[in-house]
Amino acid sequence: MSTTSPELAAPNPVKAGDSFPEGVEFSYIPYTPENESITSCGRPQKYLASKEFSDKKVVLFAVPGAFTPGCSVKHLPGFIEHLSEIKAKGVDLIVVIAFNDAWVMSAWAKANSIKEEILFMTDTDTQFSKRIGWTRGDRTGRYAMVIDHGKITYAENEAGGDVTVSGADAVLKAL
Repeated sequence: MSTTSPELAAPNPVKAGDSFPEGVEFSYIPYTPENESITSCGRPQKYLASKEFSDKKVVLFAVPGAFTPGCSVKHLPGFIEHLSEIKAKGVDLIVVIAFNDAWVMSAWAKANSIKEEILFMTDTDTQFSKRIGWTRGDRTGRYAMVIDHGKITYAENEAGGDVTVSGADAVLKAL
């Protein structure tokens, strides 16, 4: 019997039609009026993604790093710009993950004037991204998924440095 933990197992890329993997956890700092200031820290909390995504329609996108040019200038702005269109397609949650810790992700949300419209989470130790084989070195890769009540209906990983299949326009078409 194998005792290999999911994060140490060989990568298992996901595709449309798959169930969202079990045991996926992220970390984040929920928005509260008390921690609204960019200099307020808040406390990181576990987010049981597998459980939370099982009864919701979710757009999940990953970026290699918060506050980086490609992520801050090309990737995230499309999701902010198209928030209402994405939500109009029946999406309950929009989640962005990166390898950065929960405090950096919280600050990135605040720097972009986002409170609860998009959840900014950390893929702790890139465990989820490693599990599905979508990393960029030690960082999360650049990819996007649509999860509809636990079933993946769209999953694309960027092959190069551009934002194409993981961007808001591609996700909107997939919804």
